Amino acid sequence: MAFCARLLRRQLVLALRRPVDIGNPLLFFAMVVALFPLGLGPAPGTLATFAPGILWIVALLANLLTADNLFRGDFDDGSLEQLLLSPQPLYTSVLAYVLSQWLVTGALLALLSPLFALMLNLAPGAIPTLVCSLLLGSGVLSLVGGIGAALTVGLRRGGMLVALLILPFYMPVLIFGSAAVQAAVIGAPAGAHLAILGAMLCLALALAPLAIGAALRISVDA
Repeated sequence: MAFCARLLRRQLVLALRRPVDIGNPLLFFAMVVALFPLGLGPAPGTLATFAPGILWIVALLANLLTADNLFRGDFDDGSLEQLLLSPQPLYTSVLAYVLSQWLVTGALLALLSPLFALMLNLAPGAIPTLVCSLLLGSGVLSLVGGIGAALTVGLRRGGMLVALLILPFYMPVLIFGSAAVQAAVIGAPAGAHLAILGAMLCLALALAPLAIGAALRISVDA
């Protein structure tokens, strides 16, 4: 665990040294949310109706924007190969990579989502559910995205391939995440949807690091 903590600290320091990697998803999120009123019209009722789906779709695409870079830098400089050869458990090492990506992308977007929700006139009572669903769902997105990133890390232009590989697995998260927010908007209980997102996160935490480790070994050996 000490090695995992040091690896997490290293990834966060590298991310802070490249602020553009943190700013790009946030800027993308803000720009796309700002464009929807132009396309749908400025009517508050219309924006409020589509706000749960809009916010979740944009969050999904913002996560997809950063998925390809998860292991790319360490693969290019040889650090990833050394990590695979080290005696440390690959499971915890992979979790450190994914956790760092989630902290600078998914968690940050979730914490800033109330601002964007107000731009789309989302009901204030649904904002806590939005934040909670994004925190849970973005964790699943980061873990699943890590599998695609590991499979394509050896390819020079694997961004589009990552999207094709993992986008179908994003759909259940999108469905239940937006449904939770929609339920909160109409005053219905959202606990069932959040519980399903939590179950998805637990399953992804158990299985995704194993799949990522195997995919990294395949990609590096190839």
